Amino acid sequence: MAISEIVTDSSLLPVLQTSAETQEQCKKLLSLLNPTADVSPPESSENPALAVSRQQKQLFAVLAQLRGQNRDAIFRVRDTKQSTAEARQEIDRLHLQLQNLYYEQRHLTGEIAACESYDHKYLSLPLIPVEEFLALYPEHKESNEHELMIARINHEHAEREKLEQARQELLKRKQALIAENKKRKDDLASLDQDLERFIDAAKPIQKLFEKEY
Repeated sequence: MAISEIVTDSSLLPVLQTSAETQEQCKKLLSLLNPTADVSPPESSENPALAVSRQQKQLFAVLAQLRGQNRDAIFRVRDTKQSTAEARQEIDRLHLQLQNLYYEQRHLTGEIAACESYDHKYLSLPLIPVEEFLALYPEHKESNEHELMIARINHEHAEREKLEQARQELLKRKQALIAENKKRKDDLASLDQDLERFIDAAKPIQKLFEKEY
């Protein structure tokens, strides 16, 4: 297989051409330096030494061009490697980000499932039936299920606040009645003591009347 069939990169084709030209110049120089070599010498009537010098200059020029192209090719390879490494890093970063997204998706899916299966306390609240609530508050007939539940909970909260306020009032009245009852008991106890003292003070008089004359 020819080298031109292996190397298909357009940036390397000039290098192949220069390499082939360099090889051809080398063969021409060899034919001038060694006429017995199996290389056809160029047909020229000029002095052999001048021909060799001219051929060397042409060869050096082509070699310089080949070195430059080789250096450029090396730089392009380095740039390609750098670009490939950066692209690989970007792919690795995106892959890691994708894995994190998959993990977050699984986590959120689990959280959603847990929330949907959670036994919420509000479900056990003794709320009034929906029909009765809508009869009291018809403005909520167009509300969705979530909004309706919030309105029913708020209604229950308001009703419980009213009941709590009434309970506090009754508790105050109870405390007042207890205090008044205690005061009356204390007054009765004091009256009993006064009566006992009165009876004790009246005993001498009673004995005096009980004497027989």
